[in-house]
Amino acid sequence: MSKITKEQYEFALTRIEELLPMVDDNTPANDRHAIELTMMSDVVIGYEKEHFPIAKPTVAQLIQLSLEEKQMSQKQLATEIGVSTSRINDYVSGRAEPTLKIARLLCTTLGITPAAMLGC
Repeated sequence: MSKITKEQYEFALTRIEELLPMVDDNTPANDRHAIELTMMSDVVIGYEKEHFPIAKPTVAQLIQLSLEEKQMSQKQLATEIGVSTSRINDYVSGRAEPTLKIARLLCTTLGITPAAMLGC
């Protein structure tokens, strides 16, 4: 695909808004509106990947988000994996990175994938 211009991107966004009411889960994949919606979506995705890349979360952000999702305190996590609360705070603040052993425990306890923890 050639480089997508800002004008093409803006057109695609507008066209998606127009097409959305015409397409639902029951619309056949070969319907002209469904096909156009897919094409316009591809334009938007291509432009946004280039101009608005999403950075991978840091280890600190992963731990913080997982704690919030699980409604778990740093103290609870510390007790669960056998480290001090101040150590968990070091991880959450980004002052320290967990060892491989602790990272494994964090993944298991918080449900973080090892790939995400490793930044893959």
